[in-house]
Amino acid sequence: MAHWILRLDMRAPEFGAAPAALYAAALQMAEWADAQGFDEIMLSEHHGSPDGYLPSPLAMAAAIAARTQRVRIRISALVLPLHDPLRIAEDVAVVDQLSGGRIELVIVGGFLRGEFELFDRPFERRGRSVEAGLALLERAWSGEPFEHEGRRIHVTPRPLQRPRPPILLGGSSEHAARRAARLADGFVPALPGLYPAYEQACRARGRSPAPDRQLGPGCLHVAEDPDAAWATLAPHALHETNSYGRWYAEGVVTGPYEVMEDADALRAAGSYRVVTPDECIALARELGDDVWLFVHPLLAGLDPEEGWKSLELLAAKVLPALR
Repeated sequence: MAHWILRLDMRAPEFGAAPAALYAAALQMAEWADAQGFDEIMLSEHHGSPDGYLPSPLAMAAAIAARTQRVRIRISALVLPLHDPLRIAEDVAVVDQLSGGRIELVIVGGFLRGEFELFDRPFERRGRSVEAGLALLERAWSGEPFEHEGRRIHVTPRPLQRPRPPILLGGSSEHAARRAARLADGFVPALPGLYPAYEQACRARGRSPAPDRQLGPGCLHVAEDPDAAWATLAPHALHETNSYGRWYAEGVVTGPYEVMEDADALRAAGSYRVVTPDECIALARELGDDVWLFVHPLLAGLDPEEGWKSLELLAAKVLPALR
């Protein structure tokens, strides 16, 4: 069966649901995803966003860990240069213990200068900060004391996973792909065309590359009447794609979103798929068992009641057929 991912980034634009309602629903939906056999809950991180984009994914991960039993919890992505790596080491270790060893990280260098200014961090050093931070995480999670810059460091508790939680690197350049081949357990490219650079770099180092993820639509929503559902989702989808698109332009990077002002054109582009249960079953079968399908029931402040309608159809009509 396809891999099912519950995506939560907690955007709450003014025209959408209130943050309190969204956070309460997110935890309930995490429990639902766990019970339904989802493979992963994906949390993201950005700072200073007017729409309240999730700034504390590890705090959210701890809450989800307490409400779930088996689903993996992936931080995708964590902007490591904005943080003290030793504090990240401690927080991740605690979440790993709370979750029974279910946390994994996608680490990135970041691309928004304003976030670095917010935390008074040097934007130009972010690549070096990622590499130094990764080295510290490795040593911190060994469970052994070590010396660092004249200080004795001992991070406890140690994560439950051995030798440590999985670390992948994300990025939008061939340089990021080569860094992932050198330092990480895998690579999460911003665009599919970057995976070959990672694969080539791994083989040059005598390493087996981590498998490339085959990604389905960025948002899959199930409805008995897709046209009516799209009319409800469209403002939220436009908010998301335009927010990301403007961030990409600001950071001079590429990614899977673009600025689009027309809802019909956005729907036709295929990143947001609103389908009937039968269409969802057919799509999952067409894409195959290796595809990753993203469910985004709180899309940019979508009313949780609308999100639940999609999830309930998934549970009642789609997932049983695929199993």
